Amino acid sequence: MAISLNCGPMEQMNGVAPIAAELLQRLREISHAFCVAEGGSHGPDHSERVLSAALSLGRQLQARLDILVPAALLHDIGRREESLSRGQVCHARRGAELAAPLLRELQYSEADLEAICHCIRSHRFRSGAAPATLEAQILFDADKLDSIGAVGIGRAFLFAGQIGARLHNPELDPAATTSYSQEDTAYREFRIKMSRVREQMLTPAGKRMAEERHAFMETFFDQLTRETHGFFP
Repeated sequence: MAISLNCGPMEQMNGVAPIAAELLQRLREISHAFCVAEGGSHGPDHSERVLSAALSLGRQLQARLDILVPAALLHDIGRREESLSRGQVCHARRGAELAAPLLRELQYSEADLEAICHCIRSHRFRSGAAPATLEAQILFDADKLDSIGAVGIGRAFLFAGQIGARLHNPELDPAATTSYSQEDTAYREFRIKMSRVREQMLTPAGKRMAEERHAFMETFFDQLTRETHGFFP
């Protein structure tokens, strides 16, 4: 899936020079090389959707799209190392470390490089650096939006299938189950993580979109419980 920046070769994006087609292609190649290795719910299609959401939010909020584009495409390049370490490696911090020399090779200035790496480093924002710039906040929201709603549900089932989890287990207390187990279902992901995303959003537009997607998830899992447990009218 290719995302258009919707700008011609001489058009300006929010007052800054647009990314050249050659640079965009190179960023995509780098992103896809890392993300294909990870695959599944964090494959190249995830980064492309995050890019699309980041551009939409960025245009609304008049952010620097030339910072958002590389940040979105490279935000998960550390994900494979986190997966291999079973969570011991933070993919956000590692991704920023991996991105820095790559961005230098692409001749980004040190100031822009740091702005991009800050977006990558803070997009997870659990115990580390908080998103301190508008672009970092937008990337955070764009990434979280891809974890909820219809896409989020699909990704949760994809991950559950990868690890051999059950289809549905609403009869169990999610807090009493463990990750990477047969009980690490899409429903568990919803109750433990996805249901809390709307409270974490940082931009007004992101918050509105998260509320809409949250409502859909509630409806979906209610219907799934009815169908799998025989609660028919």
